[in-house]
Amino acid sequence: MEQRLSLVTLVVADLAATRRFYVGGLGWDPLQEAAGEVLMFRVGQHVVLSLWDESHAAEEIGPVVRGGTPPVTLAHNVATTAEVDAVLDDARRAGAGTVVPAVAREWGGYSGYFTDPDGFLWEVAHAPGELGALVVP
Repeated sequence: MEQRLSLVTLVVADLAATRRFYVGGLGWDPLQEAAGEVLMFRVGQHVVLSLWDESHAAEEIGPVVRGGTPPVTLAHNVATTAEVDAVLDDARRAGAGTVVPAVAREWGGYSGYFTDPDGFLWEVAHAPGELGALVVP
């Protein structure tokens, strides 16, 4: 199997609220959308983020369990520390449930966090060096 990730799917409780956050609040442009069922965004050259309505997801994958912090984070890397702060401000204005201010990290980067309407945790980071060069267009 080729080492590759093509699609990340997050199951969401209220697709309309999720759409308001990502499209109306953060200004993202949908790649594909089936009203009330799924909302997809191109998030990389060959990577799609799919936001799937819970009732439709449950039909295919079975019961969805909620509660607590999901044991996964998503990351949005940017080229500068100022951009980290700007993205966190955008998330706050968009209605992010939680915004954790960015700080300098012991690994040499600078990052903070926000949650989307379903509590999915997004890290916004500036990673200097080789990793940053790899993940920032």
